[in-house]
Amino acid sequence: MEPFETANPLGFWETAMNRKMIFSLLGMLSLSAAGTLQAQVTMGETEKTVAAQERQWLQSQKMNNAELLAPLLAEKFVNTGGDGKVTNKAQALAEAKATHWTSVEYKNLEVVAYGDAAIATGVYIAKGTDAKGKPMDENERYTDTWIKMPDGKWQCVASQGTAIKK
Repeated sequence: MEPFETANPLGFWETAMNRKMIFSLLGMLSLSAAGTLQAQVTMGETEKTVAAQERQWLQSQKMNNAELLAPLLAEKFVNTGGDGKVTNKAQALAEAKATHWTSVEYKNLEVVAYGDAAIATGVYIAKGTDAKGKPMDENERYTDTWIKMPDGKWQCVASQGTAIKK
């Protein structure tokens, strides 16, 4: 018997079947990769839209203009601040109007889309004064949850900040 021969007379067919299985698997993986690539191209627009809205939120703080923020927040918006305080849309807007920021910036803004939902994360660094004139120096990691509403607009439904120790 030759060193490469096998006692199994169907060895040739098993090898041929293995090759067919391998090619079938490669074909399915190629189709799956093409579908994933198409999804990423489509999702890229969502991520760009939400990132632009995050920048509008930042602009509202830089300009101390809550009117720029209002259309970004859903009617049932919920915010959990770095201090653990939970506020709704009206309370968040009232706080935004009463706060005066002298400097505000985002770092490491990332947006990941999941169909009609998107999560934005980053670091929020800001200095200013609160409604009572008390100095504020914030350094937080934040997570914003955005939903595509029935009218096609993206709105933030929840925001959460966690203080970063200095």
